[in-house]
Amino acid sequence: METISYKLPVFEGPLDLLLFLVQKNKLNIYDIPIAEVLEQYIDTIRRMQESDMEVASEFLDMAARLVYIKSSLLLPKHEEAELLKAELTGALVEYRLCQEVAARLSRLYVGGDIYVRSPAEVEHDHTYKLTHSAKILADAYLSAAGKGKRRLPPPREAFSGIVSRPVISVSSRILHVLQSLRDHKPVAYGALFRDAKTKSELVATFLALLELVKEKQIAINGEGTGQTVEMLDGAEADKIGVEYVSEFEVEKSGFLTVDS
Repeated sequence: METISYKLPVFEGPLDLLLFLVQKNKLNIYDIPIAEVLEQYIDTIRRMQESDMEVASEFLDMAARLVYIKSSLLLPKHEEAELLKAELTGALVEYRLCQEVAARLSRLYVGGDIYVRSPAEVEHDHTYKLTHSAKILADAYLSAAGKGKRRLPPPREAFSGIVSRPVISVSSRILHVLQSLRDHKPVAYGALFRDAKTKSELVATFLALLELVKEKQIAINGEGTGQTVEMLDGAEADKIGVEYVSEFEVEKSGFLTVDS
């Protein structure tokens, strides 16, 4: 009949074997049942010998120690056994701690004699401890202030020579139309636009004509290019024209201004 072989782990010493049995059976390391552990300990040593594994004398010494503790616990007064059991528990706790430390070090091992650790949080001191002369501080301030000003949008005056356009008021074009009609003679419609040099002046003149027509001060007669403009009967230029229609009065009554 073929015998069943077991693959036994390699133990570094008797404490390693004892700790293995405690963890395997989920025993309380601070209250080890000596009888149960002793039975499994001896069974493991026997299997190691059957597998032709060399069993060091320290394993046998630990077996004898466990047998002695078990025997002492059977006595009516077993203070010595409790003391020996406490010593064994302390040795196992220390050995387990060494194993945990060794496992942590193995994860930090790089090679040779070099071990690394995870980055630690460091509290940074943001206090500026350098000293500078007054001139350097003044230059730094002026430089920073200059950069701040450069981030601001340029003022409107900076573009005055580039994109400035004259403002044409409708009131000024009303005065222009009234001056052209002050003799109550018809004037060609297109003649009122001849002196306009910009598109804004053309628009302002057209709005001035509309305003005067609305106020029934002038009339536009004819069609196409033959249209004429004349002042209506009863409208006197000296009352609504140059003498009495100031730009202030026209703007106050709601006339518009046009940007070129």
